[in-house]
Amino acid sequence: MRVAAVRLRYYLLSGHVLYCHRFQHRSPLPQKGPVADIYKKFSSAFQTMESVEMTTISLKRHLSSEDLIVDEAKKQKLSENDITDESVNTFQETVVQSKKAILKETIADPPLKKATEDDGSEGEDELLEGEPDDGDPESFADMMKHGLTEIDVGITKFVSSHEGFSGILKERYSDFVVHEIGKDGKIIYLNDLSVPADDEDPSEDIYSVLSEDEKKNLEDLQLFKNKESNVAIEVVDDSKEKRTIIHQAVKGLFPGLETKTEDRDGKKYIIAYHAAGKKALSNPRKHSWPKSRGSYCHFVLYKENKDTMDAINVLSKFLRVKPNIFSYMGTKDKRAITVQAIAVLKITAQRLAHLNKCLMNFRLGNFTYQKNPLKLGELQGNHFTVVLRNITGTDEQVDQAMNSLRDIGFINYYGMQRFGTTAVPTYQVGRAILQNNWNEMIDLILKPRPGAEKGYLVECREEWAKTKDPDSALRKLPVKRCVEGQLLRGLSKYGLKNIVTAFGIIPRNNRLMYIHSYQSYVWNNMVSKRIEEYGLKIVPGDLVLKGATAIVIDESNIHSYTIHDVVMPLPGFDVIYPKHKLAVAYEEMLAADRLDIKNMRHRIKDYSLAGAYRKILIRPQDVSWEVVAYDDPKIPLVRTDIEKLEGKPLPIFNTEGKYRALKMEFSLPPSTYATMAIREVLKMDTSIKNQTQLNTVWLR
Repeated sequence: MRVAAVRLRYYLLSGHVLYCHRFQHRSPLPQKGPVADIYKKFSSAFQTMESVEMTTISLKRHLSSEDLIVDEAKKQKLSENDITDESVNTFQETVVQSKKAILKETIADPPLKKATEDDGSEGEDELLEGEPDDGDPESFADMMKHGLTEIDVGITKFVSSHEGFSGILKERYSDFVVHEIGKDGKIIYLNDLSVPADDEDPSEDIYSVLSEDEKKNLEDLQLFKNKESNVAIEVVDDSKEKRTIIHQAVKGLFPGLETKTEDRDGKKYIIAYHAAGKKALSNPRKHSWPKSRGSYCHFVLYKENKDTMDAINVLSKFLRVKPNIFSYMGTKDKRAITVQAIAVLKITAQRLAHLNKCLMNFRLGNFTYQKNPLKLGELQGNHFTVVLRNITGTDEQVDQAMNSLRDIGFINYYGMQRFGTTAVPTYQVGRAILQNNWNEMIDLILKPRPGAEKGYLVECREEWAKTKDPDSALRKLPVKRCVEGQLLRGLSKYGLKNIVTAFGIIPRNNRLMYIHSYQSYVWNNMVSKRIEEYGLKIVPGDLVLKGATAIVIDESNIHSYTIHDVVMPLPGFDVIYPKHKLAVAYEEMLAADRLDIKNMRHRIKDYSLAGAYRKILIRPQDVSWEVVAYDDPKIPLVRTDIEKLEGKPLPIFNTEGKYRALKMEFSLPPSTYATMAIREVLKMDTSIKNQTQLNTVWLR
């Protein structure tokens, strides 16, 4: 009872939309009692509201008194005739009741004595027994007041002169669409679901060997809807050939299922079941792979509200292969619709295409066979389609902002996601590593902190602060694969006197993330100082790239370059620094952090910083925009690749409506942040801390 109650409570109080199917592999919710009643009301309210997303980021400026008067009038109008009137009232009442009833029920139940290991599902769905049970929980905004703002990480300047305005980013995840730009410079779309003809693939005719009832039972088994652990298919007119066809049909149609042959009462049966353990993650089958066919099947992956690694884990699970046989050119964020190229070793297009029948929010297509995998960094960039809803800017303001973005661009800051979301930014950990201050590094990662964190992580931190015992702190974590869990495992294994070795248990890329965060922090601060000192004009002493080599601008070559050619270094042992005031600024900033800019080599090779160069301004390509009017907040304003494939018409926009949205498209090179482009348009702070202070959940 308590597990279900606390899990439901977490979703209600954190402002997340609750999808019922997320519970189907967990302990069931109670059928009777306050929690069951609240859940039914919640589900009813949710269904009424359909797909409205609650997890929004409102990009708002601080309001003047005039703005507040206008805003109050808007609120009054919205309360009079908005489409969400009845459903929102029901939803709010349900949430209020749920807070009281669930808190009462969870406090009444005894605490769980032991949490089980997670089952490999998404981090959001991990066991939540550790969530605090106080009767007056902090709001998300209150918890995030301890987070970072842009000023904290050196993001302080704008390059445009237009007046900023408000808008809501990612009110729906479908308001943020990303298409990769491939090695050939073309935007990657999902526009073909057909499977290339291949004589080596099993014939489609084999699937007729299964009856409709058998297919339904197998589908239920595949999706864990079947209470039985297997499905038995009787082999009529038994022969080896017939059994082979049934084996092929089951595995082809229902990835994730294994088959075996059994004798029962003198009859032959094909038994379909879920593969488990290491067998489920075995390497691709060593069947004959035609030499004429490339070893890698390349395909386009369309996904909704799922990051790249989660998506690959899902695909590998259903295909019964290890995730490391997949390759890609770049990772994509979760809260968006994204389209990207993926390659997989020796899995046929036919098997991949069958996943379209059993996976939600995924679609695979544009299959080809190639000789080589994809490699990180090969992409030429990303094309973004972004909708900012409920904008306050006039058409003239919007045009000024977008013309500036197209013609001048934006400062190429590292975005807020580079620095973490808790009160302890990742750059501080990176700085401690570079200082060889390993005790501080451990303290920064493990110490208690204010802000929004899951209850079990809070308990783990408190236990560590109290005991400094890694085993004791580790017992508080039901999820051991997080950075904190990995570090504690390392400390448990190697001891507190071998911190460097213990830290090494964390994957290398995750460890280097901290150092790169510090480099980004320095770079952001230095580029802000560069804009403050010299504005947008190029000056002697600036750096530009000639090939891969940085050269210094002087009076003899200054007219050959523009501000868009200027680069600034991320600190390291293999870079040069500008030959003007910024050189001293770099040196002083690192000296204040007890680091020597002239000696960036670390005694541990992994943590030695070579440095790199980054352009200070980025001018997006393929920039276009339109302002659209709409009445229904739920209406999609972007036509997705799937909708195009299904022949769905373009959304029809009104000339007038309750709300206005800015729909914009632009292309950016790799390692640049679309949120920084949007920041330049709206002239606002993109940090979670700022947005949650300026905007409460829209249901209130």
